[in-house]
Amino acid sequence: MIPARQCISVIICAYSLDRWELLLAAVRALQAQTLPAKEIIVVIDHHPALFTQAKTLLPGVIVLENNAKQGLSNARNTGIAAAQGELIAFLDDDACPPPLWLEEFDRALQPATILGAGSAVVPAWQQQRPGWFPAEFYWVVGCSYLGMPTVPAEIRNPIGASMCIRRKVFEEVGGFRSEIGRIGTRPIGCEETELCIRARQQWPLQSFRFLPSVSVSHVVPAHRATWSYFFARCYAEGLSKAGISRLVGSKASLSTENNYTFRTLPQGFLRNLHQALFKRDRWGLARAAAIVLGLTITTLGYVIGICSPTTIHPNRRAPAIADSNLLWQNHSTGNPGIPS
Repeated sequence: MIPARQCISVIICAYSLDRWELLLAAVRALQAQTLPAKEIIVVIDHHPALFTQAKTLLPGVIVLENNAKQGLSNARNTGIAAAQGELIAFLDDDACPPPLWLEEFDRALQPATILGAGSAVVPAWQQQRPGWFPAEFYWVVGCSYLGMPTVPAEIRNPIGASMCIRRKVFEEVGGFRSEIGRIGTRPIGCEETELCIRARQQWPLQSFRFLPSVSVSHVVPAHRATWSYFFARCYAEGLSKAGISRLVGSKASLSTENNYTFRTLPQGFLRNLHQALFKRDRWGLARAAAIVLGLTITTLGYVIGICSPTTIHPNRRAPAIADSNLLWQNHSTGNPGIPS
C-alpha cells in the first residue's frame, strides 16, 4: 500500500536585499519540486523595502513581515503561525534544494515516531574554499561537517538551513526561542538545537533523522571564508551552547559535542598533521591548527557564557505559536512572475 502524501509548508526567512537573487533561486527550486509544497511562505525580518519587493515579485508565495522582535526565531515563528501543512520545512534564503527535497522529507516522516528530519547541507563557496578550512568545521558556515553520519541515522537536531519538522512539535512544545536565535548577521544560533531537545524531552521514544543522500547547496560568501569569521562563529557557538545548557542542562545540550570533541576533532588533527608531514600537503598544518584554535575559542565562548549574567531563564516558557504577531493582510496575491 502506498502511503498518503503529507502536506508540507515551506518557510524561508529573509532579511537583506543583498541576497535577493539567492532568495529568487530558492523559491524557483521550491516551485520545481517533484512533490509540490502546500504553500511557500517567505517571512521578511524587519526590512520594509525587501518586504515590498517580495510582495511584488514573488508569485504564488505568501509574503509576511515579522512584526515581533527582530530575529530568525521570531521570523520562523511568524511563518509557522501562518502555515497550514502537517509538516513544516525550513530553508535558508541562500540555500537551494534538489527537486526531490520535499519528497524525501515526506518519505522520511511517514513513520509517526519521526519528529523531523534534516538533509545534508553542502557549501557552495563563492570563492575557492580556503586550504586552511577543515571539513570538521563546516558547521561554521552552516553546512554538514566531517564526523556527521554517512548513512541515514538518528541525530539530536538537524541543520536549520534544511530541515522539516512535524506541526505537532510546535503545537505541543512551542516555537523557537528568540533569546538564543540569530539576528541579522550576528552569528549566534542553536535555536533549532534547543527546540529539538525540548521535543525529545516531550517524546523520548521519538526522534529526528539525518538524510545524507539528500544534499542542499548553501552559499558561502567570501567574508565567511576568513579567519576572522571562523573565530567569531566559533566563539558565538560557545556562547550559544552555554545558553542552551542553562535551559536544558549540559548533558542534553552537549550530547553530540562530546563525541565530536573527543573523537572527530582528534582524528581530524592527526589526519591533517600526517598529510602535512608525509603527503606534502602545504595546508595540512594550517588545518590542524584551525582545529585546535576552533575548539579552544569555542570552549572559551562556552566558559564565558556559563559564567556571565544572562537574560535566558530556564523557567520561561517557549513562545506559543498561537501568540505569534501575524498580520494576514501581508499575504501576497496577484503578483507577476519571477524574473528569469
